[in-house]
Amino acid sequence: MSEQVLNTVSFAGRAASSSQFKALYTEGMSLVEETAAYLDGPGRAASKVLPRNATVLYAAESMRLTTRLMQMASWLLLQRAVNNGEMSYDQVLAEKNKVRLDGFNVDRMAPGWGDLPEAFRELVERSLRLQNRVSLLDREIYRPQEAIVPDNENSVRAQLDLLRTAFTN
Repeated sequence: MSEQVLNTVSFAGRAASSSQFKALYTEGMSLVEETAAYLDGPGRAASKVLPRNATVLYAAESMRLTTRLMQMASWLLLQRAVNNGEMSYDQVLAEKNKVRLDGFNVDRMAPGWGDLPEAFRELVERSLRLQNRVSLLDREIYRPQEAIVPDNENSVRAQLDLLRTAFTN
């Protein structure tokens, strides 16, 4: 009995090239710019008057924040490049492996967290929400395709089963 790989419709792939992706891209790039402006201006001034524990935490968290945002910006730029036909899917896969979309979590219970400027904490929270959305989209787009069915199985039924599985989580 031979096997064939189903040609399934990629809803995530379509979403990644949709107006929703464009909105996510715009939001991500705007957050990068807004954060840079804050850290270079009001954030720099605010960090100079923080208590010692908060000063050290601010330095560490601002590094995590900028790293998180740069990783997401890299992912968004790669996705835009593949959507625009500037890079192939395989090229993006090779480059995407260099991008980390996790591991930049925040310890809100750390000593000094409450002393950090509210505007800074809000930027951190927004970046974490964006990171979650980008990570979810990444998993949907780039997860391995495992849909293999025997030749004699009705492919329409197989497609319906895949759709049923996708919408009953």
